[in-house]
Amino acid sequence: MKKTLLSKMSFILIATLFLWMKTYIVYKTSFDIKIESGMQEFILLINPLSFLLVVFGVSLFMKEKRRNYYIVITSFIVSFILYANVVYYREYTDFITIPLLFTTSNLNGLSDSILELIKITDIFMFIDVLFLSFIIRNKGKRSMSAVFTFREKSIYLLMVVAVSLFNLGLAEIERPQLLTRTFDREMLVKNIGPYNYHIYDLVLTSKTKAQKALANSSDFTEIENYLSANYTKPNEELHGIAKDRNVIMVSMESLQNFVINNEINGEEITPYLNDLISNSYYFDNFYHQVGQGRTSDSEFLVDNSLYPLGRGAVFFTNAENEYRATPEILKEENYYSAVFHANNKSFWNRNVIYPNFGYDRFFSVDDYEVSEENSIGWGLKDIDFFNQSVEKMKELPQPFYSKFITLTNHFPYELDQEDKWVDEFTSNSRTLNRYFPTVRYMDESLKLFMEQLKQEGLYENSIFVFYGDHYGISENHNKAMGEYLEEEVTPFQSVQLQKVPLIIHIPGVTDKDPEVISKVSGQIDLKPTLLNLLGVEMKDEVHFGADIFSTDKKEFTVLRDGSVITEDYVYTKSTCYDKSTGEEVDGASCEPLEEKAKTELEYSDKTIYGDLLRFYEEKPF
Repeated sequence: MKKTLLSKMSFILIATLFLWMKTYIVYKTSFDIKIESGMQEFILLINPLSFLLVVFGVSLFMKEKRRNYYIVITSFIVSFILYANVVYYREYTDFITIPLLFTTSNLNGLSDSILELIKITDIFMFIDVLFLSFIIRNKGKRSMSAVFTFREKSIYLLMVVAVSLFNLGLAEIERPQLLTRTFDREMLVKNIGPYNYHIYDLVLTSKTKAQKALANSSDFTEIENYLSANYTKPNEELHGIAKDRNVIMVSMESLQNFVINNEINGEEITPYLNDLISNSYYFDNFYHQVGQGRTSDSEFLVDNSLYPLGRGAVFFTNAENEYRATPEILKEENYYSAVFHANNKSFWNRNVIYPNFGYDRFFSVDDYEVSEENSIGWGLKDIDFFNQSVEKMKELPQPFYSKFITLTNHFPYELDQEDKWVDEFTSNSRTLNRYFPTVRYMDESLKLFMEQLKQEGLYENSIFVFYGDHYGISENHNKAMGEYLEEEVTPFQSVQLQKVPLIIHIPGVTDKDPEVISKVSGQIDLKPTLLNLLGVEMKDEVHFGADIFSTDKKEFTVLRDGSVITEDYVYTKSTCYDKSTGEEVDGASCEPLEEKAKTELEYSDKTIYGDLLRFYEEKPF
């Protein structure tokens, strides 16, 4: 009996239907994708289909015996890709990129964090694969095998092309220039689906690999001209106020600004930092700007005043580049530089990139005494870390530029009972609940650190910079966060939660004249701000940020996802908000901001991908 095309393709269509529906269910249950219209919902529904028809359609060209096994194996692989994105999204509210996969050497220390994100119900992500395997085993290969004619293959191919063009056409109508918005992964997934997004990401990765070979000095001249046109003159009154002082910079792991001057069950969460703020310059409108590199991205930002990459981490993808980082610049001012971090030296590829930043010494886990008693979670506890680090600091040549990277306040926020100075919060989010005690522990460690520096004579002639490196609580915990803040966490409020503390303390200066600076700023501004305080001329340097103290600085900060914050507006997820009310306003108000943000990110990416700082010469713009 002659089979129809549909009956021949029954197994292919079943596999396609299962994965199609599963992907859409994941969209609605595991990803927080903002839908603003019926058209967007329709695009979201159909966008997995073109890829699935292609990948399963390959089986039409296989021999009958192999076809069904290919379909089952492919179903498993595609399901695993989808599942990997689900697990990653649970913590980072983002999608995996190809460059991020190059950081697999970091997985050695991530086992506890990954296990925290896996749920027993995740087995249902693969139930269709089990069902397809069951069909093969019980119905037999012969009943599902068939030979496809050239005409039937042609009909299938035309159907795939029609579906793909239909999807892409609707996406382009809904979001013009979609494929140029590479930093907005949610927008890409919403319109072309997660699988096509990964293919597109692979194409971008291949393209960027060639940029360095094709780059020349004229590319750098274009960026120099842009920076020259947007140069902000630093504050002359504060120029050199901390000249020749030691620099002690502390990266406060996962510390968001909402805990500052706040309480949990009537207890201060950050009593020491609250007190330090009253004797310092405190920036309460300061944002992290990291991408997928998290802590390493924040390091890159504060040392280079370049944006991190939108895909992957610069520390891995472009570690061998030439840079004009703060340690290298200060070396010309006779500074010695060192990093203190009680983790493996290869974690985030630090041992490779630090020399290219100009660091003289990296104190890694091999330089510390780490035991089961003094470590938890990601390693050495912060109190022990600072205690051992001070002993090493005493031997550094002065003046020195030093950076300390803390560990204890890191997801999944584990802490021994004896180290808890405040109680956990009570909500449906274990992550948020455990966050408060680890923040309080880090705060205590900073207090003891500063006291020890005073005892060792390293306090008076130093400038201290304390900054939060990135968010600690992702958007996936917004419901619980809303319970703590006692207000709904809207997309506008989510952007406000990306504020991290920045505290600059200069003994003998800020304790006499402390100040709260509310100017909109970000981590990209820290390098020019610090260098001006140290008396370093910056007009010849390459930096996308500006001295925060400058009266000429524009209140304009770009997050790595393309969100923009100014004095008047917040632009995020294709929506414009009035800064004073948090209400949506006409998108035309934010169009110039979106365009400027895109330009800044593209120029910074171009600098990194093309390794353009190799063309740098010390000359005025």
